[in-house]
Amino acid sequence: MEVHNSITVKLQHSWSQIFTGDTITLRCEIQGGEGKVWKYEWTAPNTNSPPTSSEYRISRVSVSHRGDYRCRGSSDYLLTGWSDAFRLTVSSSKPRATLTAHSSVIPAGGSVTLSCSVEGSAGWKFDWFRRDSQFSGAQKIGAETSEHTISISEGGIYYCRGGRGDPVFSTEDSAPVTIQKQVLAAVKLQHSWSQIFTASKPRATLRPRSSIIPAGGSVTLSCSVEGSAGWKFDWFRRDSVSSKAQLMRGNEANRVISVSQGGLYHCRGGRGDPVYYTEDSAPVMIAASKPRATLTAQSSVIPAGGSVTLSCSVEGSAGWKFDWFRRDSVSSQAQLMRGNEANRVISVSQGGLYHCRGGRGDPVYSTEDSSDVTVQQTVRNRITVQLQHSWSQIFTAFALSIQLAPGGHMR
Repeated sequence: MEVHNSITVKLQHSWSQIFTGDTITLRCEIQGGEGKVWKYEWTAPNTNSPPTSSEYRISRVSVSHRGDYRCRGSSDYLLTGWSDAFRLTVSSSKPRATLTAHSSVIPAGGSVTLSCSVEGSAGWKFDWFRRDSQFSGAQKIGAETSEHTISISEGGIYYCRGGRGDPVFSTEDSAPVTIQKQVLAAVKLQHSWSQIFTASKPRATLRPRSSIIPAGGSVTLSCSVEGSAGWKFDWFRRDSVSSKAQLMRGNEANRVISVSQGGLYHCRGGRGDPVYYTEDSAPVMIAASKPRATLTAQSSVIPAGGSVTLSCSVEGSAGWKFDWFRRDSVSSQAQLMRGNEANRVISVSQGGLYHCRGGRGDPVYSTEDSSDVTVQQTVRNRITVQLQHSWSQIFTAFALSIQLAPGGHMR
């Protein structure tokens, strides 16, 4: 018998956002079902063996777990209806912790408060790290603390990260924050810097000459720190917003570089010993333009019994091999005639629409397809005239009837 108990699916966490790698538990709750032993059924995306208990645990969530989850319960001869759907959304990008300091300078005999957070989500515990300089190893100074703030009285480079769940899912490390300790001493500046920075940190600025890399070419990037001098520069690149930035070149005295690969680029400046870093520049997206193959035909008409030469090329670059395609009409599907051809010229003796493309490297990098070229084929028709009667002599005033016979013959 079906009963009308109130049944719901709930997330057993206070997390407003779920990320790939999180471990979560969904719970099926039946109101008014106390005192009964229930068995549970679940419907869920991409699973052939859902649990039969009230809890549905997913270790290391992936985007394939996105979708609607429902449950129902049965006890003896009682059966509840299906619950409303709980829609699970999963973010494919890994979150990054953010570390902020209420001051970048520790006063003599005092301390500074650091705060770590993960924007837009909850349930995190935090690990805290410190290193003496950019090139020294990091030391963990606090592990899995529920509090998102700590007080420090020692200068250094600090960063944090968040973790939650079991097994623990960790965020990306926060950007490092440099904290200096104030000492009472007479100081003489040993540099020609016109501006010195502490609680307001300068930000590097990245400017590209162009946002599109021409085929086979490059784009110049320029990094600067406005109003001050003496900087050297680190350059970073990542494939996408969700991927991790990789250091391309570091400690460069020249503030200009050339790049020939698309991606997201940013830079930062550094000076002094130990190195004092600027804030990272805003990222700049650089796109690589894809070259297009060009198809030319010796003639647009194939002579009867002959052929036409087709030539495929990629302007301004070499090392290509070519794929050749043909289709009967604009609405028909293209068929690969010949592939991976080192020779850029072929001969064809059949009419149709032709196009080509180039490819090189391993794995193969392909150009855009060329525009279509229409080639027509000449055919020979043999036409004869025949009299449609068996009369050997024709007289005036009689109508002469001539018609075209099947196969191109006239009667």
